[in-house]
This record gives sequence, structure tokens and C-alpha cells, in this order.
Amino acid sequence: MHHHSELQAPPPGCPAHNNGGGRIPLYGEEFAADPDAFYEHMRQYGPAAPVEISPGVHATLVTEYAAALHVLQNTDAFARDSRRWRALNEGRIPQDSPALPMLGYRPNALFSDGSEHLRLRQAVTDSIARLDSHRLSRHVEHVSAYLINQFCARGSADLIEDYAKLVVLLVFNELFGCPPDIGDRLVAGMSALFDGTDPEAANAELTRSLVDLVHLKRRKPGADITSWLMQHHAGLNDEEMIHQLIMLLGAGTEPVQTVIANALHLLLSDERYAGGQHGAGLLVEDAISEVLWFSPPIANYAAHYPMRDTDLSGVRLKAGDLVMISFAAANADPALSEARHTLSKRAHLAWGAGPHACPAKDPAQLIAVTAVEKLLNQLPDIELAVTPDKLTWRPGIFARALTGLPAQFTPARPDHRAARVPHQDGGPGAAPALPQPKPEKTSWWSSFLSWRRV
Repeated sequence: MHHHSELQAPPPGCPAHNNGGGRIPLYGEEFAADPDAFYEHMRQYGPAAPVEISPGVHATLVTEYAAALHVLQNTDAFARDSRRWRALNEGRIPQDSPALPMLGYRPNALFSDGSEHLRLRQAVTDSIARLDSHRLSRHVEHVSAYLINQFCARGSADLIEDYAKLVVLLVFNELFGCPPDIGDRLVAGMSALFDGTDPEAANAELTRSLVDLVHLKRRKPGADITSWLMQHHAGLNDEEMIHQLIMLLGAGTEPVQTVIANALHLLLSDERYAGGQHGAGLLVEDAISEVLWFSPPIANYAAHYPMRDTDLSGVRLKAGDLVMISFAAANADPALSEARHTLSKRAHLAWGAGPHACPAKDPAQLIAVTAVEKLLNQLPDIELAVTPDKLTWRPGIFARALTGLPAQFTPARPDHRAARVPHQDGGPGAAPALPQPKPEKTSWWSSFLSWRRV
């Protein structure tokens, strides 16, 4: 085990310099600006390091690939149920901590263990398995065309606010089988949660819209994930239904939005990609694979609680300690350099591993690839509107996400037939389409549905 006196100094500007507790703080701008320097520093502590994930919230962060895999796969020794979190049970976690909504217990597959986990997870995996990938990819194309239509005449857009965020929310509305009014409220609630302005109001609005959706689907089931979950032999009650839907939304929308944004960031800023023909599908898949390796959207998460005092390759852990996985650091583990070059593009941990690995990675990957390809094909000369060094990352340890991604391109005429027919070359004989007024924030889904019916 390393001895504290031999540790090198933390990265410059790192508040660990004056942190008496010896814990490395992972909130604030220094960490957001250069998390890799922090992960590098943490490796001196062995496979896991003592961190503070937000003020007063202590954790052990696993940074080594092999140790991360061990924790993720070893469910008998490391539980997911956060009712085992000792510091929380002893009243040592501030009640208003921003870490609590991410870590607090909910009766869903993410926070359950053993047979309860199997029952909830089986309902989720079986329902996702019923998705038709052709239908999904067609839907992503429709949504992408609709959103590009909203901004293509402007010649500029924020690819996160105007595109990545909305693509994913509108696709989820389709997967959940939302009618217009419920879908509008769901998009509004999720958008407000992303913006973080009034999380309690946003959460209440989101929950109300899902309660209404569950009641509707009990009466009138459809060919959608909500109805399939409900019909599953696991027999989910209404409360369990709502918690699984919230988990799918939370684990599905923001990370996929971030994969799309980080892949566009890479494709538009890295000359290895910019030189090639944008439309080449291979390039997009390579960029997404690189994002999953080097800037995984869920950077640090997967909270575990040791069932008993244990030793993780030399790091002492007590029962009920909060142990988190750094997917970002584990993927960048120097011991893995060979694997990244040769072996599988899939050896990364961006989707997790073990019994709690992401059950929706195939549809998630399909949504991301399709949304990125569609944008690059529709706006072939798109480029960043600022130099890459002007882009900033959101603070917080859970996600590796940009605050914005401003882009510019030659203004194009909105094409209202884009939902139905392949993009036509707007030759002199083409009828000019009228630019649509941008939908109100509260009516994205209903506007899309009426556009698609045209």
C-alpha cells in the first residue's frame, strides 16, 4: 500500500492542497476543467482513492479497471441498495446535498439486489428486447429531420440545446407510447431537470406525467415499452412501474444526449475525423466508440456498499462505505493500453458490467449513431462556431458533459416532406417550404406529431 508521505503533489489548482482530510474533492471548476489530471493523481493511492464527491459526502472511488470489474461483478460482496449507506443512516450527509437525488434509494432495478433485482431487471430487459430496431431507427430519423428543420434556416445552432437533448427526449416519448399532452409535459419536466433551475418542481411535473401515462396504458395498452413492462409476468404495480420508467429516463436520456454531443464535438474538432467524408458511417461509429472509451457520458457512478469490512487489492473498506466506480478512470487505466489498441471496441466500461450492466446499450448506440449521421448528412458543411478551447464542461462528477456546442453551417431551406421522403435536392423547380415558427418549450412533442402527420 502506498504511504501518504510518498504521494506526489495533487494537480495544480487542486483544492486537495489545503484539504486537511486528505480527501480529493471532485466538485468545482478545477475538476470539470481537467478530470484526467485528477484521475492520474488518484492512481498513486492504489486501485481506489479517498474522495469528496460534493461537500461533506465522502466516497472511495475505484480507478483501476480490474478492481472496477471485480466490484461490478461481485454482487455478493458489494450491494447496490443505498439503504445500506452508513454515513446517510448516521445522519452525516447534508439533506440538501446535490449528491442525494443521484444516490438516494428508489425501488428500481438500479438500487436493488438479489431476487428483487432479478425480477425488476427481467421486466426491463424483456421489454427492451421487444423493440424493433428498424422502427426505432426510422423514428430517430423522423425526429432528427424535424429538429434540424427548426434551425436549418438560421445557419447556426447549439447542438446540445437545439438537437442532442431534444432528439433523445422525443425518441423516448415514442418508445414509452406517449400521447401528445403527456409527452409535452414529460419533455418539459425532463428539460427542466437537465437545466437544474427548480429540480423539485421539475421532478413533481415529471412524476405526475408518468402517473398519468401508467394509468392510461392500464386502460389502453399499445406497442410500447410502458405497456410491455406492465404486461410482464414480473407483475409490476403502479409505483414500481413509475420507478422503472424514471430509471429508464434518467439512465437513458441524459447519457445518450451526452454521447451524441461528445461524438459531434469529436467529429467537428478533431482533424482525424474532419478530413474524411462526413457521411461515412464508419467514422461515426468510430467516434462514438472513442467517446465511450475516453469521455464516457457517465464518468463516475455505480454506487456500491460493501456487505462487510473488506480489502480491495490493498484498500481497506468498511461495511456500508460508499464505493463508486470511475468509468472514466478505469477506461484510461494504463494497464489497458494494449486492449484499447487491439481488442475489442467493447472492452470499455461505459455501459457498466456484471448483473447491473446497461440493458439498453444496443438501442442507445443505434439512437446515437443515427442522430449523428442524420445531422452530418443534412448539414454537410457544419462546423464549430468557436475554437474547441472555448468550450466548457459542466461541473459535477457524475457526467462528462459540455455546457454547450455552438455550430454554424450554410443556411438550408426547411423541408416539410423530410419526414416522408428522402431529402430532395432543392433544384430550381422545388417548392419553397415555409419556415415553421419554433414550438413553444411546452409543446415539442405535439408539434412533432402534427408535423409527422403532414
